[in-house]
Amino acid sequence: MRKVLLALALLSIPLSSGAFAQQQSRSGTPEEQKACTRDVQKHCRAVIDQGDFTILACLKENRTKISAACDQVLKSHGQ
Repeated sequence: MRKVLLALALLSIPLSSGAFAQQQSRSGTPEEQKACTRDVQKHCRAVIDQGDFTILACLKENRTKISAACDQVLKSHGQ
């Protein structure tokens, strides 16, 4: 579960905007966490122990399978 939250933390930090990243919480909003937790557990369970960027890549690779809510979280963070 810790890796899931860390992966969601990455989603809350736009990599292209340092100033905005400093203002954002590293844990993501509770709504963002809720939107993607099931998708990470369902589609990315095999890579949960391989690091946050791997989990993010897994979500992106499974984009057609993830929920609309999680897809929107990815889009809202430029992913």
